[in-house]
Amino acid sequence: MRPGPQSDGRHQAAGVEISGVNLSYGANHVLKDVELNIEPGEFFAFLGPSGCGKTTLLRLIAGFNVADSGEVRIAGRDIGKLPPWKRDVGMVFQSYALWPHMSVRRNVAFGLEERRLPRAEIAARVAAVLDLVGLAAFAERKPSQLSGGQQQRVALARTIVTEPKVLLLDEPLSNLDAKMRVQVRGELHDLQRRLGITTIFVTHDQEEANAICDRIAVMSDGVIQQVGAPRDLYARPANLFVANFLGAANILPGIVTTRDGVSVFDIGGGAFLPIPEDAAIPQGASLVFRPQDACMAPAHQGEPGLDARILSHEFLGSIVRYRLRLGGADVLVDTPFHAGSEILSNGSTVAFSLMAKAGVWLEK
Repeated sequence: MRPGPQSDGRHQAAGVEISGVNLSYGANHVLKDVELNIEPGEFFAFLGPSGCGKTTLLRLIAGFNVADSGEVRIAGRDIGKLPPWKRDVGMVFQSYALWPHMSVRRNVAFGLEERRLPRAEIAARVAAVLDLVGLAAFAERKPSQLSGGQQQRVALARTIVTEPKVLLLDEPLSNLDAKMRVQVRGELHDLQRRLGITTIFVTHDQEEANAICDRIAVMSDGVIQQVGAPRDLYARPANLFVANFLGAANILPGIVTTRDGVSVFDIGGGAFLPIPEDAAIPQGASLVFRPQDACMAPAHQGEPGLDARILSHEFLGSIVRYRLRLGGADVLVDTPFHAGSEILSNGSTVAFSLMAKAGVWLEK
């Protein structure tokens, strides 16, 4: 009997190589010279806004789209001319696509029955995978009798029971409410680690990708903008699109000038930000920094910094997000909120400063 999905599974993990892929729908160039290498056993995300090409690329790997040029390889094998059922990949669709008239057990067994495996092997593998995803007690229920999170786990079980080399997830959490999304994404991460299967996850939600993926490819307009680990992308974005897409960011255009013999960054309105000595600033670049990398204090406390005025604030639970007027620019600053914390009033004057080594200078 083949090893079931309850085993480690790392021996099955396969790398995915995408080389020079282009794909067009008529005059619409959807994927543009895509180059990617996904490591065996990696949890990888295609992240970007609607229409950026991320689902098209996933479906290309699955075999539901055909490239105009380029190659897709799994474990070194060119799969470009293979039909979906011969690619050794498994795909979980956004809608789950469960058979409503079949029980959970029959839904999970369907792919194995199509492969005409022995009944005893099918029963053993279905039982093992239902236990793996925590649905053994729901085996005889119909999909309509399950919660959204349980239906998502059935769709996962139906896919991994066939033991694919690569698991493809097309926005599998989009139909769940906010609390359930957090729970299920944690389950997804744990399951992927237990199986060791190469997994590619499509999402437009940067928080989801950051929370569970090893690396992320940020996409826009059919182009890979940057590839890297979540923390690297967040702290060192390659361009303004990546900076703006991966969470709240302050993007301040300005010019490098000299004031009192020291190089400063002039953002207009009489506001000059210090420039680190080792900073290399491209001509026409903008200063980019995250709201939590800035500091503010009431002006009467005498803290060093630039004068700024609070325009508005949002209470977000663990933080308070202030919008300040700093010279000629509006700036977001996040401050932690604790029991008894003071929330400063709109219109208050504060001293603004950047943390040491915060921010990057990026061209458009």
